[in-house]
Amino acid sequence: MKRPVVMTSLFVLLTGLFAGCSSGNTPTQTAPDTQQQPAPVQQATVQSAAEQTLHMNAAEPETLDSGMSNDVISGAFIRSLYDGLVRLDKDGKPVNSVASDIQVSKDKKVYTFTLRDSKWSNGDSVTAQDFAFGWMRVLNPKTASGSAYKYYPIKNARAFYEGKAKAEDVGIKVVNDKTLQVTLENPTPYFLTLATFYYPVNQKVVEANPDWAKKPESIVTNGPFKLVNWEHKNKIELAKNEHYWDKDVVKFNEIEFSMIEDTNTELELFNSGELDWAGGPISGLPADAIGPLRDEGKLQTMQRATNYYLLFQTQKPPFTNSKIRKAFAYAINRSDIAENIGQAGQTPLMGFVPLSASLKPEGYFKDNDVETAKQLLAEGMKEMGITKLPEITYLYNTSDLNKKIAEALQAQWKQALGVDVKLINKELKVMFDDQEQGKYMISRTGWTGDYNDSVNFLELMMEKYSSNNSTFWFNEKYVELVKKAYAEPDEAKRNQYLVEAESILMEEMPVTGVYSSVNSWVQNEKVKGITVDPLGYIDFKWGYKEQ
Repeated sequence: MKRPVVMTSLFVLLTGLFAGCSSGNTPTQTAPDTQQQPAPVQQATVQSAAEQTLHMNAAEPETLDSGMSNDVISGAFIRSLYDGLVRLDKDGKPVNSVASDIQVSKDKKVYTFTLRDSKWSNGDSVTAQDFAFGWMRVLNPKTASGSAYKYYPIKNARAFYEGKAKAEDVGIKVVNDKTLQVTLENPTPYFLTLATFYYPVNQKVVEANPDWAKKPESIVTNGPFKLVNWEHKNKIELAKNEHYWDKDVVKFNEIEFSMIEDTNTELELFNSGELDWAGGPISGLPADAIGPLRDEGKLQTMQRATNYYLLFQTQKPPFTNSKIRKAFAYAINRSDIAENIGQAGQTPLMGFVPLSASLKPEGYFKDNDVETAKQLLAEGMKEMGITKLPEITYLYNTSDLNKKIAEALQAQWKQALGVDVKLINKELKVMFDDQEQGKYMISRTGWTGDYNDSVNFLELMMEKYSSNNSTFWFNEKYVELVKKAYAEPDEAKRNQYLVEAESILMEEMPVTGVYSSVNSWVQNEKVKGITVDPLGYIDFKWGYKEQ
């Protein structure tokens, strides 16, 4: 899932593990009706229905269309509004949700899902066709969804998206209203974790109204909550979905999200009791407050499968030159940023893949290697035939943390390289638009994994022009190595391919990591049951307030 918030969207980020880091072990069979439940709660300890309202803060979601979401903020809302065949529990493991049973073939390439009786928020029955239609809609190039890559483990999904296969060739088969069969290209240990992002859509609703997901009166969803109010850049209100199949475990009657960008204001509202939660995963805390909150024992933290990294626009001089890109990357003092700005347990990242999924956690270069950075800058400028750099700009989005990191980078580049860097701050959506259009020189972003595996991060850089790669960098050898990793059943060989791919990425440096992220937040001590999983995603389904 794309880009965390402070980031976060984000984002955001992103644990269903493989090769030692995947919590999504594929069962050969899962028992019917196995869904994660919160710890038993005595009914007397739960507040009355009238008091079961959760007050949160979040950035404006980019979309509430489950097929178009590609950021952590939108993903948090979509997880509240929709339900997939499987859902992640608090440990990041996939458990049955709309699927009451899952059968896996001996070769681990064919998954047969049996659907339980469930309904859409308008009362329509949820069918296997709703899942198939939703998935194929994402894979249709005309939809222009940034989430198509998530479906590539499915047989011929990538080929269909690229126009090299027909819809009927894709390994998604509706057996009947209650049975969906999925055939994979290769055995994929993290498939069920990935499938937690495969949502259905109501075909009749989608085909009848292109703007179906933009207003409370038109959006139809199948999750634990439904949308009742959306005042853009002001607030979003969700209410319990009375048609949800598992409605008895849903205790919150309402969730009210304000949309306050200033993290200091957010923390003040939490301290005054107007918010029940402040900070990650869908917002942030003031950088200056992290240390005191930690010292007071109020700060909650959790490692997340998210990297905070920088983009270089490789088609805009001087960052057309790889040595100059590497010079700016090597000159960063990541330890200083993690320890003195992050302060919540972030880990310096001298690679691209975050530590939770990294196969080379020590990285590919030294942190704060100023001497090498100076040498590379001189060599790069000589190769370009220039004696002076053009004005260098750094684009970031509004947040206290991002601002402090931008200022630290500005100072570090000045001290190490003698380069003045102009800082440009824009709203999150505007920043993303500028990135995708190449209207930047250096910028920041982040990625929260859909599953905790190196390939989920490395595959972001496979396509030259995509919403997931705004650097416009492309390397055929790199793509070949990632594709080999997709198909390689031998774990050691697969890991070798992935390390080789990341080595190419770090040699050419279209992106550079800053740190592996953590979620940090404070919450009302009466709020229980909300899950923040190892991927970094939040789920309100099992949440409640004690008396």
